[in-house]
Amino acid sequence: MLKIGDATITRIEEFYGPTYPLTKIFPECTADQVEEHKSWLAPGHYEAETGKIKLSVHSWLLQVGAKKILIDCCCGNNKVKPDRPFWHMLNTPYLEKLAAAGAKPDEIDLVMCTHLHHDHVGWNTLQKDGKWVPTFPNARYVFSKPDVDYFAKLDADPATAPAELGTFRECVVPVIEAGRADLVSGGAMRLNDFLEIDSAPGHSPGHVFFKLESKGEKGVFTGDVLHHLLQVYYPDWNFPKNSDAAQARVSRRKVLDYCAGSGALMLPGHIGAPFSGRIEASANGYRPDFGG
Repeated sequence: MLKIGDATITRIEEFYGPTYPLTKIFPECTADQVEEHKSWLAPGHYEAETGKIKLSVHSWLLQVGAKKILIDCCCGNNKVKPDRPFWHMLNTPYLEKLAAAGAKPDEIDLVMCTHLHHDHVGWNTLQKDGKWVPTFPNARYVFSKPDVDYFAKLDADPATAPAELGTFRECVVPVIEAGRADLVSGGAMRLNDFLEIDSAPGHSPGHVFFKLESKGEKGVFTGDVLHHLLQVYYPDWNFPKNSDAAQARVSRRKVLDYCAGSGALMLPGHIGAPFSGRIEASANGYRPDFGG
């Protein structure tokens, strides 16, 4: 559990383990660079014996004032992902973990998605009587309108509909049809007294990040602006799946600049243990201070 001013933040873990070969995800990476960073890479971020990066899939539960806010919703149970065997047809006690952290599904006030990829919207919905319905029945869901428009177009085209394996129609459409979605677009915009949404497109067309401020302390929920701490040292390295690779690099530097300049605690979507930390400016760019 973390504290930022009056806000309490709890990481709700769905998955944490080895996934993709490092050199497949970041083909620019050399053996010398692995050696340079080996003091911190393993065991939290890299499995040396297999050469695979370790990724976490988690939500952030933010409790401030009387509000309970869930940021990103992981992969979800019973979701078909045959090309991602480590996330295929999961059966995890995610909702039980959420309740143990102090928030039952009907107590969530706001669900905020940094973007609409499968591993950030999975728990938006669950199956009930053979239908996908909102998991958090009393919550407003904040979706990026550029992402909704983009994935709706992909989903409507038979040539591209399989790309997200039904994610949009299973995890987004039921929320919209239930009248629970608030679509946002544009640049920086204040959501309430302590949260601001800002744009960071590139990984998806409407990717956003969320800035938290309470009692002068700051945090930033960065989603998939970066997937691995190596990208702090090498911000031009892209995770393979991006709607606009060049824009993803611009957004990554924008968020790293904000974190380094403001002292905000970075709360990313996939980075391994200890899962959160600070970003510092260095002579060569940036360096992470994640401790652990």
